[in-house]
Amino acid sequence: MTEATNLAERAGDRDPRVGLRAVAALRRLLEQLEAVQVRSARNQGWSWQEIAAELGVSRQAVHKKYGRR
Repeated sequence: MTEATNLAERAGDRDPRVGLRAVAALRRLLEQLEAVQVRSARNQGWSWQEIAAELGVSRQAVHKKYGRR
């Protein structure tokens, strides 16, 4: 998790250009991590409702985002 730690530190940089780039990179990393975990949950037989509950979103939202992958 060194990459995530470095990005989190840079996200607080006083230079907005550095901070915003780090925030964007963290957003991409978070999306990748979420996709990995959703795929893992589905492979283990979790329902869309169970996944949605853990992510704090609706079943429809999580299914729309990941259902066709």
